[in-house]
Amino acid sequence: MVRLREFDEHKVLDAAMHLFWEKGYEAASLNDLTAAMGIQKPSIYSAFGNKEELFETVLRKYTQMHASAARAQLSRTASVKEAFRGYFEQIVAQESGTEPSRGCFCINTMVELAPHHAKFEILTREHQNYLAALFEETIKRGIRTGELNESMNAQAVAQSLLIALIGLTVLLKSRPEPSFVSNAITITLTLLH
Repeated sequence: MVRLREFDEHKVLDAAMHLFWEKGYEAASLNDLTAAMGIQKPSIYSAFGNKEELFETVLRKYTQMHASAARAQLSRTASVKEAFRGYFEQIVAQESGTEPSRGCFCINTMVELAPHHAKFEILTREHQNYLAALFEETIKRGIRTGELNESMNAQAVAQSLLIALIGLTVLLKSRPEPSFVSNAITITLTLLH
């Protein structure tokens, strides 16, 4: 008879994600993972495979959550310009708390693993491509409604906004002056004029 898992898979994956997010892939040991997840190594191996497979599982979970949250944020308001401003400001607010900034788990992975690990290069690029497509879709909505100029190159502007977002997210880890960030967002969003 097959034994049922004696743990809540969502909770242990969340715990693993937060540990990897805080420490990074290389610095998170199996002992750290067992302590954070509250399960033993054999259970990790049985349920999720090795450390790399576990990391891939939590990265996929994160990118799905992040994509869903981005879509929701960008569709909250009819104004595309306001939607993007709100999206960028939400990122700043999330990273400006009293705790040290963890940044974006996907971007952290891109920086730590993508340069020398093809699987994570592909996974992080897929998420970037998804966000670029979401941004482009949102911009095209603004063009259809007449809020944005119909001659706007939606794809190029979407890609530029994504690059700015990635840079901003990395920059926020160093706790820059709020006026520096605010001015940068304002100038970045002029791409939508």
